[in-house]
Amino acid sequence: MAMENQEIAALFAEMADYHELQGDNPFRVRAYRNAARLIEDMPEPLREGVTRQDDLTELPGIGKELAEKIVEIVQTGKLQALERLRSSLPSCVPDLLALQGLGPRKVKALLDHLQITRLEDLEQAARNGKVRELPGFGAKTEASLLAAIQRRLSTPTRFLRSRVAPLANELMEALKKTGHVQQITVAGSFRRGRDTVGDLDLLAVSDHPSAVMQALVDRSEVAQVLLRGETKTSVRLTMGLQVDLRLVPPESFGAALQYFTGSQAHNIATRRRAQLAGLKQNEYGIFRAEEQIAGATEEEVYQALQLPWIPPELREDRGELALAEQGRLPNLIGPADIRGDLHNHSTWSDGAATLCEMACAARKRGWEYLAITDHSKRLTVANGLDEHRLRLQLEQMEEVRAELEGFSLLSGSEVDILEDGSLDLPDSILRELDVVILSVHSKFNLSREKQTTRILRALDNPYITFLAHPTGRLLLTRDPYEVDMERVLEGIRARGCFVECNLNPHRLDLDDRYLARAKALGVPVVLNCDGHSVTDFQHHDDGIMQARRAGLEAGDVVNTATITELRNRLRATKR
Repeated sequence: MAMENQEIAALFAEMADYHELQGDNPFRVRAYRNAARLIEDMPEPLREGVTRQDDLTELPGIGKELAEKIVEIVQTGKLQALERLRSSLPSCVPDLLALQGLGPRKVKALLDHLQITRLEDLEQAARNGKVRELPGFGAKTEASLLAAIQRRLSTPTRFLRSRVAPLANELMEALKKTGHVQQITVAGSFRRGRDTVGDLDLLAVSDHPSAVMQALVDRSEVAQVLLRGETKTSVRLTMGLQVDLRLVPPESFGAALQYFTGSQAHNIATRRRAQLAGLKQNEYGIFRAEEQIAGATEEEVYQALQLPWIPPELREDRGELALAEQGRLPNLIGPADIRGDLHNHSTWSDGAATLCEMACAARKRGWEYLAITDHSKRLTVANGLDEHRLRLQLEQMEEVRAELEGFSLLSGSEVDILEDGSLDLPDSILRELDVVILSVHSKFNLSREKQTTRILRALDNPYITFLAHPTGRLLLTRDPYEVDMERVLEGIRARGCFVECNLNPHRLDLDDRYLARAKALGVPVVLNCDGHSVTDFQHHDDGIMQARRAGLEAGDVVNTATITELRNRLRATKR
């Protein structure tokens, strides 16, 4: 994965925290902190300088040691020195540092004086009054710390965006029904299309603030009111999600929406641009001296910065301002561009609908084609098909096709990659299919090299169409397996295949950065819902934001093609 400046900066900031916690040389700590701030504010990605083999020591505050570490991070995605520091400290340290009000020095004091290995240990110590006895703490700090721990332990740090989406819509509709809301929308990472969100930001214009705030706190989903005011109310829902509702005047709505949508890095970049033009930008508007010159809409905010409106999904400070300035912003793909889906399951394996039901639902959605790609025999838990059953399914497909006027039902299989890179079905049946998908469903714990080699060997099969859910992650429950995705993507390009972005909200795999890398390499992407029922087709509606965050356009995506174009592309993958 290409490391961005903010990620490199975060690793250096973490290094600074750990060195300070261990009582290391303060000059060393300061060097890491200064480097983190410098890197975060750099307009050009450091990875480009590493690729060019620039002398990084020419950057202010970057000496030989830090330059070598930057190169290591960019090239490997990791920092061995940081890994060693992490392993030398109690595993609870990141959780402690994440608590509001605790810096490295106070964390060190807690570790030195109390037997703490988990957040729960610190919670018990605070309840027993032991924290207040430590130098630099006291009863008030102890109480605040206990509250912070309880919030941390009771609230998941992230939530699936798909889980939050219906709730966001429900809350906005409820507030509109008060009759006192003129404008309302969601901001924050949710609006930018992040696959998971930490909280929910609502922004509104109202002629009766107290009534709107009351409508929010009166909701049955609200477990706790954290803050109540005329312009901002924060609540925590029973599911643990924090919701912040901000009311702004109409003349500032666009500026506030831009500001609270973020990202922080994008906002820093736009504020810097405003400053260079002699302007001031904040959540209230764009100002020349004391005169507000923009703020009612996002469009006029960007116009005041001499930029076109930038889609929220792109606002991560990954070059979008430069593209906007050059008139080269991508025409982002949307759900209407999709003409079909190439990864679906039926009752033949672990799906909930028959071939005909899946095809009819896809046609009703307005699609031109659908591929049924039931699991291969290795995945017994999913009732995978062996060669004999797959041939029987192909016969039934012919019968279903006769009933589908103006719609194409494509044959296929999601074939397991075995540990040695061989496939779960023989070439004698694969060559007869329209779509052959490769998937890893086992042996997630292989080394990075073995997993990468395994996938590349499988891609050597001449009948492969694309690699599905390429990193195997399940959001919030399973980390990606170790794999060199750069080599995999390059291997896919060399073999003339496609790569999937799986739109199942628990996967969204590939992530947006790898998708952007696929686009840069010229690797065709196929957006699939991995449908196991007819309702799964709706994954395209929200999941497509993953592709938009990567800057994908319709031309980058295989299944925006007509059926005639698609058949030509599918034949071209066969080698």
